[in-house]
Amino acid sequence: MNNLDAIFSPESVAIIGASNSPGKVGHDIFANILQGGFQGTLYPVNPNAKSILSVKTFPTIGAIADSVDLAIIILPPKACIKAVEEAIAKGVKGIVIVSAGFREVGGEGLEIENRIVSLCKAANVRLVGPNCLGVINPLPNVSLNASFSRRMPACGNISFISQSGALCTAVLDFAADRNFGFSKFISIGNKADVDELDLLLYLHNDLNTAVIILYLEELRKGQEFIQAVKEITSGHRPTPVIIIKSGRTSAGAQAAASHTGALAGTEAVYDAIFKQAGIIRADSIAELFDFANAFAYKHESALGKAKRKIPGGKRVAIVTNAGGPGILATDMTVSSDLELAKFAPETIEELRSHLPTTANIHNPVDVIGDAHSDRYEQALAAVIKDEGVDGALVILTPQSMTNALETAEAIVRVARRSAKPILCCFMGVVDVSAGVKYLQEHGYPVYKFPEDAAKALGALYKYAHWLNREHLPPFKLASDSAKAGEVIRRCLAAGRTRLGEVDGLELLQCYGFNTLPTKLAKDEAEAARIASAIGFPVVMKIVSPQILHKSDAGGVVVGLQTEEEVKAAFGRIMASARSYDPAAQIEGVLVQKMAVPGDEVILGMNRYAVGPLVMFGLGGIFVEVFKDVVFRLAPVDRDETHRMVREIKGYKLFTGFRGRPKSDVAEIERNIVRLSNMVANHPEIMELDINPLLVHEEGKGATVADCRIILKNGRA
Repeated sequence: MNNLDAIFSPESVAIIGASNSPGKVGHDIFANILQGGFQGTLYPVNPNAKSILSVKTFPTIGAIADSVDLAIIILPPKACIKAVEEAIAKGVKGIVIVSAGFREVGGEGLEIENRIVSLCKAANVRLVGPNCLGVINPLPNVSLNASFSRRMPACGNISFISQSGALCTAVLDFAADRNFGFSKFISIGNKADVDELDLLLYLHNDLNTAVIILYLEELRKGQEFIQAVKEITSGHRPTPVIIIKSGRTSAGAQAAASHTGALAGTEAVYDAIFKQAGIIRADSIAELFDFANAFAYKHESALGKAKRKIPGGKRVAIVTNAGGPGILATDMTVSSDLELAKFAPETIEELRSHLPTTANIHNPVDVIGDAHSDRYEQALAAVIKDEGVDGALVILTPQSMTNALETAEAIVRVARRSAKPILCCFMGVVDVSAGVKYLQEHGYPVYKFPEDAAKALGALYKYAHWLNREHLPPFKLASDSAKAGEVIRRCLAAGRTRLGEVDGLELLQCYGFNTLPTKLAKDEAEAARIASAIGFPVVMKIVSPQILHKSDAGGVVVGLQTEEEVKAAFGRIMASARSYDPAAQIEGVLVQKMAVPGDEVILGMNRYAVGPLVMFGLGGIFVEVFKDVVFRLAPVDRDETHRMVREIKGYKLFTGFRGRPKSDVAEIERNIVRLSNMVANHPEIMELDINPLLVHEEGKGATVADCRIILKNGRA
């Protein structure tokens, strides 16, 4: 038996801390397991009670004669240590600690939790909790409700993982109202041992789980999570993972010296992780279940195997008996990154032959308010077989002549003959209830409002796009990580943690970035000599650890053509810098060869506990104006950078838009990989901006025009 099998499908369970007092957790969990029809053997453990709910108790788990798979402990933290030791000695394979008062309160509670984790790891016993609701398996051959929720959910093919126990009870009530079934249901609490990644891997291999949904508060793993979940969502037998993450709007960007630090934040980290892992993110509990319902939708293949229905593209047909909801669905379809399908001439002819003259035979198809089920069936059958249609949305509003049940039966008949997803919206409650019930009982997604159905269809397309994503050969990029390490150590030894272009460009050159000839001048004569040697035109920039945004201080002058212009610019720059910040330590003025013009983009990085977050977007002054940027957690490969570049709104600027020359997009991608490799190899780099990176015409590369790097002593 797998250790997590012992938690989800135990043959015997001991409740340590079972109670005779209704309302106490120890009583309610025991009662829920007993009354929920558990198919195994149940043992209450309480040294002060003779029996609980007419079941004989045992003073300790060791007093039970037979073997025990799972121990559920409901005791104060200090008492839990002894209970865990006794459970391990008994030979249990899994432990669930429901009690609170551990890591979440700190101090002694944290120490006790760490002690328990050590005991379990030494014995190879998996631990769920502490501070959790418990675990539920509604499948008939198990029927385990090991939680203090009185409601046993219906059986289904969706598994739910929650970091919040309190949310679980509300979700169970919500699911019951929507006739929503589960395969597994678990609250993980403090995640002292078993965490969301353990459960995702386990449920991916569970043949009774078709979709995994997850409520998440925080992750403690970065790339490990991404790589494992990417395999779950797109590898052998791909399993969709849908997440709702708390705190989406409250988490602000941390105070930072770089553009990347200012634009990033914990939510950017999570968005990046979810995108890289192929996870679908929901914005609400209702949306979480709307999406899960769509992903659980399957059809029987020719071989008799159930296969998930996902669209081959984004082209959607809408069939409705009311114009208003059809327009709403059209609007939401477009905002969900879908598009209205254009019907083939033969489809339009078929619709014309079946529908009245008052009907609209173009998308969205309006079968008119007096439509009976046969009209729906004929219209849906016509559009779903059109090769230009990837999926359909059927809307029914209750009219006096509408038979919701017969229409639902007609939809199911058509849907069974097609591998394309067909989602339904039956608007109303009482008048459409029979049709809704029929669709639900036969496993077909049905929604109350057209916008919900359109969003769910958009989530299906997003997942299909992930499954069919392009896989490119990796770049072969040369680098000198040893030399880069020497540069970093030299700067740290000298107390320089904020690197300007002199040190920063040297570091970037180690990873193959194209940089410009650059030297530091201490006076105007030296500046003139450097400029003459480099070759005109040149750019001049103030160098000061205290002046981070050089342009704001009047510290940048471009397009200088002669030695006289350079000397004059030196004086102006120094005067402006001193006026801007009289206390600033000014090291001199940088003289740099002026770059060939190009599109300005920004590359950046900010380091978090889960890893370095890499940023790409429109650069120069536009980064602050438009904030058109995307993030990924490093290391990233060519495939990921390919998607990043195309994700920003300004991507069209690089494609020859309105007669502009095409930009060297491949070089942008190479530079993102270079940056990713550098920050992954050197954890001393805490923040970094390359802004702007000037991207030249296609085939002509890109040039670093400015950079800022912040280091930290020690390994982050």
